[in-house]
Amino acid sequence: MPQIDKNTAIEVHDLTVSYNNKPVLWDIDLLLPQGKIIGIIGPNGAGKSTLLKSIMGLIPINSGYIKIFDNPLNIVRNSISYVPQKDSVDWDFPASVLDVVVMGRYNKLKLFQRIRKEDREKAMECLHKVDMLDYANNQISELSGGQQQRILLARSLAQDADLYLMDEPFVGIDAATEKLIITLLKNMAAEGKTLLIVHHDLHSAIEYFDWCVLLNMHLIASGPTEETLIASLLEKTYRSKLTILTKVGNIIKHENLTPRENFKL
Repeated sequence: MPQIDKNTAIEVHDLTVSYNNKPVLWDIDLLLPQGKIIGIIGPNGAGKSTLLKSIMGLIPINSGYIKIFDNPLNIVRNSISYVPQKDSVDWDFPASVLDVVVMGRYNKLKLFQRIRKEDREKAMECLHKVDMLDYANNQISELSGGQQQRILLARSLAQDADLYLMDEPFVGIDAATEKLIITLLKNMAAEGKTLLIVHHDLHSAIEYFDWCVLLNMHLIASGPTEETLIASLLEKTYRSKLTILTKVGNIIKHENLTPRENFKL
């Protein structure tokens, strides 16, 4: 296991990614800190999920490079956990909840090695953390949207990773699941884990993230939340979609919320 850099979790340099010869990300330069909950924020089509998949090595890149803990992906792959959008998973596949969570232990096994007792115990521990232990033997096809997201998170926790990449984990879930997830994420960050999360809700982003990346094909800004979620940078990010900013401002004013002292709209 290579020595992990104490300050930088992810380094992205001169990254350009295209789909069918159409650029989706252009010239992205980025340094992201370790031990933080980091949100990737931007409008639809901004390249948020593409950035996450590029870091994970799931799609080819046109130019540039990405380092994770000062190493190429292939050196630290087992230190990274990826949580896809839950709608991208085939929930009709005949598998139990426990089967899915145990999959998170595969990177701990040697070639052709069977699942061990300790792997199942770890999976059960992770199910307990997401309050899904009673559903261990249920088929995944029986789960609600919020329960599905909890299972994906439990599988990710079972990997014992240092870096967690999550694509819109708060979409289509109930309030109780959202509260449970953010509590878990904050506990993980307190333990030194780094969490990079694609997110679309500006209102909750103020409260949830320590650091934000504002993206709209180009990098608009990257920094502490109180320095990035400000009107001038959000206008550059969302361009003509300023009704989003007005809505967030009205919500904060109506509810008298000030989770980040310097947030200005």
